[in-house]
Amino acid sequence: MRRFLLGLTCGTLACATNPATGERQFALIGEGQEIRLGRDYDQEVVATLGLYPDSGLQRYVHELGLRLARTSERPSLPWTFRVVDDPVVNAFALPGGYIYVTRGILAHFNSEAELAAVLGHEIGHVTARHSVSQISRQQLAQLGLAVGTIVSPELERYAGLASAALGVLFLKYSRDDERQADELGLRYLRRGNYDAREMADVFTMLERVSAAAGGGRVPEWLSTHPDPGNRRARIQQLVAALPPESIGTIVNRDPYLRRLQGLVFGENPRQGFFRGSEFLHPDLRFRLRFPEGWLTQNQRQAVLAASRQQDALIQLTIAPEPTADAAARAFFSRQGVSSGLPSRASINGLPAASGAFTAQTEDGRLAGYAAFVEYGGAVYRLLAYAPETRWPAYEAIALRAIRSFDRLTDRAVLEAEPWRLELVTVERAATLPDLVRRRPSPAPVATLALINQMDTAATLPAGTRLKWIV
Repeated sequence: MRRFLLGLTCGTLACATNPATGERQFALIGEGQEIRLGRDYDQEVVATLGLYPDSGLQRYVHELGLRLARTSERPSLPWTFRVVDDPVVNAFALPGGYIYVTRGILAHFNSEAELAAVLGHEIGHVTARHSVSQISRQQLAQLGLAVGTIVSPELERYAGLASAALGVLFLKYSRDDERQADELGLRYLRRGNYDAREMADVFTMLERVSAAAGGGRVPEWLSTHPDPGNRRARIQQLVAALPPESIGTIVNRDPYLRRLQGLVFGENPRQGFFRGSEFLHPDLRFRLRFPEGWLTQNQRQAVLAASRQQDALIQLTIAPEPTADAAARAFFSRQGVSSGLPSRASINGLPAASGAFTAQTEDGRLAGYAAFVEYGGAVYRLLAYAPETRWPAYEAIALRAIRSFDRLTDRAVLEAEPWRLELVTVERAATLPDLVRRRPSPAPVATLALINQMDTAATLPAGTRLKWIV
């Protein structure tokens, strides 16, 4: 029945033979539009997630990706490979050849061949046009794209948090798509002469990261790239069936590890962090206490807290206006917003303008409170709101949160630095616990074992190179 429906769709709408898969493929989006979509979405990804500030590492990943992409069936796409400044273990592709790996996943690879395997997999999603097919089906069904966040859709839209680019990232591939991307990734890995056996180790690493979460959040890569089942075993079977001379020889373990020297590992406190319900930002030197028990999120351009029922939101952003008064006038004069005159009372001694408001949206009326605070050469916008009928239940605690915005003076927090990777060489045979006693690390032994893809009890021979967290 599925083949019949696909045939009917291809017979009545837009279908073409995909050069990478050899299959007839349904798509309402041509290559020119695909490239334009990717270019537009790329700008949103860079603005939202941010690029890792290491030009050498960016150039290395881009050049490696280009070498692999030029062996693909779509070499003329404007291929772009980027490292995003995100601690999660993830990699993803946008239409048109825009591919991203996080610094979090780079920290867990042990060789250039492993990185090439993931880049090849993501190249496979592009050459097979998997995201294009999903977007086409959503257009046909008249479904919109929305980023999966911590708030309900009506609050998300009002906050301006919905993003087409991030919506594409949250399109989950099918298991058939994943199986196909694995096969194509293996194809490009071999064309680049990389040792194809390294691809299986990537899936072992992802499984270990998932298991280390202890039933909690799985790696982002696994949440959007569902396991088609027996993934490692299947890749091993495919590699075993290859002629030995075509498996490839390049691994580049030590050269890859040297690229990671100094890489930020985990959350970077310089970009702000939560300590319980309190948000602290060392670089911008401010603090803000959100309501206890609310869901929190530190994004590149906003800090958010949502009620447990996800029906109320507190949002902190930087306003573009030069003064609190100008920012307040711009906000309270927005179409659909009703309010009285904002007051000019200070917040913890900082110049501020604030007031209550109601707003009419497509999904009904919202009520809330907005405050604009001048501090450190910027104007901070603090916005709290909920559906009008539910706002009275949240108003008092939301106002307490807004009025907690203050200067950060804790010297220990102001001087907080991120964890980084350092390369070490084992001088004499030892286990990881032995090494930690000799060379203390802020990270637990289990984390050190995870990023080195080894067991904690394993004895490491002298001369072994390891990633260490300092």
